[in-house]
Amino acid sequence: MNENVLLVVGAGKGISLSTALAFGRKGFRVAMIARRKEALADYQRELEAHGIEARGFKADIASESQLKSAISDVIHAFGKVDVLLYNAAAGKPGKPTALDSGDLIADFKVSVSGALASTKEVLPYMNKGAILLTGGGLALHPYADLASLSIGKAGIRSLAKSLHDELKPEGIYAGTLTIKGFVESGTYYDSEKIADAFYSMYQNRTEAEVIYEETTGGN
Repeated sequence: MNENVLLVVGAGKGISLSTALAFGRKGFRVAMIARRKEALADYQRELEAHGIEARGFKADIASESQLKSAISDVIHAFGKVDVLLYNAAAGKPGKPTALDSGDLIADFKVSVSGALASTKEVLPYMNKGAILLTGGGLALHPYADLASLSIGKAGIRSLAKSLHDELKPEGIYAGTLTIKGFVESGTYYDSEKIADAFYSMYQNRTEAEVIYEETTGGN
């Protein structure tokens, strides 16, 4: 029996829940971290309805202390983490010159710093595992009205590539899926298809970045 553990930081409907289902169907147990206790309970029930062992852990990802505490609880409950999916991002709308520096820093903490903190917390409990980071096309083509989110996606892309280089000699895979489109059910960017792309990254363990784009057939 597969005793692997997937930890989803930034759990929610869409990509993260679909990815939890994709990994869960392969025998993974699932831990989820998000801010809303009620939503976590809903996700847990949905996963359990598919025969997947799952548990939610409440934390505000913007708070590093809460995030670390929640991951500690995950380790206590599951004993390890084999795959980390970081799917949290924040970005107050606005052009660059309209951004308040405090808002930019707060968004960056969720979009990038939280990913690094999560990675550092799980690494001591990971053996030949994988770090998967949700990226976006804004990292490649920034949009002025979404300047903060664009900066965050550029940051997560850079972090993924840096982690890939650092952790590869230790047998740990790190990579980002750069999604160049809006997630929408029934399209190429359906969350279930994106989840399959994440699972393929976990299996292949080669590229620091996979561009998920319809015109090129995704990955």
